Amino acid sequence: MIALLVAVALAAVAGLGWMLFEAQWVELLEREVAIPGLAPELDGLTVLHLSDFHLGTVSLNGRTLRKAVEWAESEPADLVAITGDLVSRKRGERTLRAALERLRPRYGTYAVLGNHDVAATRDPFSSPADLRGLEEQGAQLLEHEAVTFEAAGRTVQVAGADPRRRRTGLHELAAPEADLRILLIHFPDEVGGLAPGDFHLVLAGHLHGGQICIPTPRGKVRLEHLRAPFWEGLFQLPVGMLHVSRGLGTSFVPFRLLARPEATRLTLRAAE
Repeated sequence: MIALLVAVALAAVAGLGWMLFEAQWVELLEREVAIPGLAPELDGLTVLHLSDFHLGTVSLNGRTLRKAVEWAESEPADLVAITGDLVSRKRGERTLRAALERLRPRYGTYAVLGNHDVAATRDPFSSPADLRGLEEQGAQLLEHEAVTFEAAGRTVQVAGADPRRRRTGLHELAAPEADLRILLIHFPDEVGGLAPGDFHLVLAGHLHGGQICIPTPRGKVRLEHLRAPFWEGLFQLPVGMLHVSRGLGTSFVPFRLLARPEATRLTLRAAE
């Protein structure tokens, strides 16, 4: 009996050790995204998609963010998009600002808030973050607003949704005259508030790929969020292309299983 208990204890320790390791085992992904109607001048534009840092908790989240930033510095993207849950505790703001200082893409860094940033979470220790003034670190926080800029002689729009206004007014953010329209949202299911043609590319996070996943013959059982229409990766939808990131951080517990943290560089291609 004692031998059995020791074996179970050792297996539990080994399992926790692996999940702690996986939580910092960042997957650096390169993906091409075919965009119907993309102007030839914008073919090859690169977007670094980062999400869900959850900085400030007792975790390895700061380490995973540093790994992603180091990769971004070695191979800079044209623009950086961050889709929410930047900090889970106010003490994470300093780490966030230091990371943003190092991200200096050609066309800028754009971010939206997530539910943890505004303390809309089950975490009893959560409090709203003060993320004003990110422009000093070269990032623009989009709170239900949009910006436009010129790239390769074409107009690009980047819009960002506020998590406190679920599915409200997303259609109104789109600028039909822009040659490329990109929307940043935190919750992937917000694509349900869009109409076809509103945006070419929608970027989201929130789900962590399930964070801790149990393999079964029918696929993964994802414990972070039991149900979701779009867990991770690329989806071709009537409203446009959707990319859902597993994010870099963890929430509630500092573990991941079968859901490695990720940073993804998307290369946009003109689709026939």
